[in-house]
Amino acid sequence: MGTEVRRGTIDDASQCGAICFQSFKGLADRHSFEPDFPSVELASGLFAMCFVHPGFYGVVATRDDSIIGSNFLDERSQIRAIGPVSVDAMAQSPGVGRLLMQHVLDRVTRHGAPGVRLVQHGYNNQNLCLYTSLGFVVREPLSLLGGPPH
Repeated sequence: MGTEVRRGTIDDASQCGAICFQSFKGLADRHSFEPDFPSVELASGLFAMCFVHPGFYGVVATRDDSIIGSNFLDERSQIRAIGPVSVDAMAQSPGVGRLLMQHVLDRVTRHGAPGVRLVQHGYNNQNLCLYTSLGFVVREPLSLLGGPPH
């Protein structure tokens, strides 16, 4: 059976949160950065909120009735925002991330939004290649600084 994309529900939040946490943590660990989400519970809680909030459109990728990834589209502004997009490391194969991205980009087009944006970690070259192949253009660097002030 192939990969399918469907609208996500609150019942998907725990599994999607765990996939996202592991995906982003693995990437951050490989590059010696702090993970985006400090716990599975926090990621799952965010996803639960996004799945039920009317301003967000969330989708999940499934294969053999198992969730293998997710993506979100923030529709609360004229310029839409994508993410987080994540795919289970054990299920990654060419095309899953692209399928999730294309699904939300098609929605942007159908709804006539004038633009869409996403934020990309500078150290994640694999996703940068996907995003540029989908037509995204790097506009400007974004730095996230942390720590106590002097």
